[in-house]
Amino acid sequence: MEIEGGLEHKFARFGTALRVDDAAVIEGYASLFDEPDQSGDIVRKGAYDGAIERLAETGRKLKMLWQHDPAQPIGVWDEVRSDARGLWVKGRILDSTQCGREAVALIGAGAIDGLSIGYRTVRATKDDKGHRVLIELDLWEVSLVTFPMLASARVSGKADDPGAWADLRELAEALERARQELVRL
Repeated sequence: MEIEGGLEHKFARFGTALRVDDAAVIEGYASLFDEPDQSGDIVRKGAYDGAIERLAETGRKLKMLWQHDPAQPIGVWDEVRSDARGLWVKGRILDSTQCGREAVALIGAGAIDGLSIGYRTVRATKDDKGHRVLIELDLWEVSLVTFPMLASARVSGKADDPGAWADLRELAEALERARQELVRL
């Protein structure tokens, strides 16, 4: 966990299961309920409900950042929901940004395999084992990161299929060729 000016970050590994389509869409769990992360925090079911409701009420999209850097948005999470397992997200990496193109290439190469939530704690308690139990969170963003905190939260899909990685690498290469062509114009 990392705290910067009250904003906390939780990391979750993509692992070997990554679902990416031709438009650089990724999906999976950014947080899992009732599992202690490496800092001992446990997120309870329902912790994200208020934040998800506020997103829906305002029509805002949850930000997709690169390594929690607010100066480097790389996409948007089009779907955010809480289910029995955890916080599930689905979004698009924007290939119109340099960092987005780099993210696609790094995911395709297996260099980036993590998700991390950026949030503020609204309500928390301690359990009998000394874990901080997060009851209510104000969700700010979900980032693609290098080092995850919660190893069991994974993006679902087809990363074990070599074709899925090849498709992503091909997309990254095509985006780079298009960028170079635009620079020449």
